[in-house]
Amino acid sequence: MRTMLSVAASAVVVAGALAVQLPARAGEVEVLDWWTSGGEARSVAELKKILESRGHKWKDFAVAGGGGENAMTVLKSRVVSGKPPTAAQVKGPGIQEWGADGVLANLDDTAKTGKWDSLLPPVVSNVMKYQGHYVAVPVNVHRVNWMWANPEVFKKAGAKIPTTWDEFAAAADKIQKSGFIAVAHGGQPWQDSTVFESVALGVGGAEWYRKAFVDLDPTALNSPQMEKAFATLRTVQKYIDKDAANRDWNQATGMVIRGEAAMQFMGDWAKGEFTAAKKAPGKDYVCMPAPGTKGAFTFNIDSFIMFTQKDADAKTAQAALSAAIMEPQFQEVFNLNKGSIPVRMGMDLAKFDQCAKDSAAEFATAAKSGALVPSWAHEMAMPPANKGAMFDVVTAFMNTPGMTPKQATERIAVACKRM
Repeated sequence: MRTMLSVAASAVVVAGALAVQLPARAGEVEVLDWWTSGGEARSVAELKKILESRGHKWKDFAVAGGGGENAMTVLKSRVVSGKPPTAAQVKGPGIQEWGADGVLANLDDTAKTGKWDSLLPPVVSNVMKYQGHYVAVPVNVHRVNWMWANPEVFKKAGAKIPTTWDEFAAAADKIQKSGFIAVAHGGQPWQDSTVFESVALGVGGAEWYRKAFVDLDPTALNSPQMEKAFATLRTVQKYIDKDAANRDWNQATGMVIRGEAAMQFMGDWAKGEFTAAKKAPGKDYVCMPAPGTKGAFTFNIDSFIMFTQKDADAKTAQAALSAAIMEPQFQEVFNLNKGSIPVRMGMDLAKFDQCAKDSAAEFATAAKSGALVPSWAHEMAMPPANKGAMFDVVTAFMNTPGMTPKQATERIAVACKRM
């Protein structure tokens, strides 16, 4: 979705890039994705040009609608019928599920040649592997634990942009009393959990977060930290306007852009809205880690799984696609369009804005410190059934004023125990 944009495009650029380098016949690249709107479609079109200019054929296989659900239905049908595409837009635990089905190609040779193990943090490369072998290629990195703020609103309210949750409550109170909306939000399950995820990271820290949302440790799930996270979420909810129900995330971002609201807790795909509105980071808006999360990084990574191919030319094109995705040229073009940062470490970020540079710096720091953790709200940390149970509890809490933080904590522990 937000995190996964122009995969089709990537396929395009990818296959193209290697076609020039390898003395092999051109092959056809077919990539399943659901990036069909706005900037996504433009990115695909641009990458398609690059692919075709380098001799490879691009076969369009985009499936719109359903936030990817429609695409996954089509993909399963294709694989069952023995006609899988070259690659498909899949991420997180889904990679392991497809790997267990025995239908994915081994990309170790391409990864070794490209030195992927040295270019990717282990916490990322491990997600791309099944039983120790590369079967997927990462496209980008989205940081989820961002706070987007309108400095002019804070100035008018006489409030300080918060770096802790205690500071948040003080600032939000001043903003609300000044007639502004403190928190722009859309009351949809995934948005509720996106906010809660950042709250939980800020309250409990990366180590506890990993135990609770990655390891699904019963003690961490039913803990004082979890209860405090829900209590803090209730505080945040106090400063969300009454019309938030079913509001799309980009509409909430627009409220911050127009100065109607002071801040929004959302991943870095929100930056695209500021860019489209011709707003400059550090001047018209501020991008900061969500309160209490400086130094920590929740990641959401778009990636392609590669399916086993029988035809020799198809295998060559697939290798080209896989290698090109990780090349600096594609990583730069794709991520400048997407609002995310390159997954490849050590790249020149001269063309990126300050928000992206800050994100890349914290990505590298968090990878070394152990504070780089997968986003559970965006399908990177746990199986779908567990994620669904988490969503249900968080959304029920947001929509049930009488539910206490302790009750919500107990419900999460019980729900995950049943998985």
